[in-house]
Amino acid sequence: MTYIVGDACIKCKYTDCVEVCPVDCFYEGENMLVIHPDECIDCGVCEPECPADAIKPDTEPGLEKYAELNAKYAAEWPNITVKKDPLPEAEEFDGVENKLESYFSPAPGAGD
Repeated sequence: MTYIVGDACIKCKYTDCVEVCPVDCFYEGENMLVIHPDECIDCGVCEPECPADAIKPDTEPGLEKYAELNAKYAAEWPNITVKKDPLPEAEEFDGVENKLESYFSPAPGAGD
């Protein structure tokens, strides 16, 4: 098992999770974060830190496309290890469902 970042992160990009990760396995896109599946040690400390409840175990049903998305973009985006401000529209988009098709950006973020 590993953890993945799902739909709830898109357009929010809270970074509380990156500060507690002991192995620095988060990677930053323009409008969301992902977890590198080969670097995650399955400790779970990041999951309760996410205000948007976007971090889930990859064993939850229906998250296969997010497992693939995390693996793909963790290999392309820069690493992030320090907390940053969430996106300006985070509160507006927190709780909005099905954001992948309409709002996901494949562009990389700034990283550290």
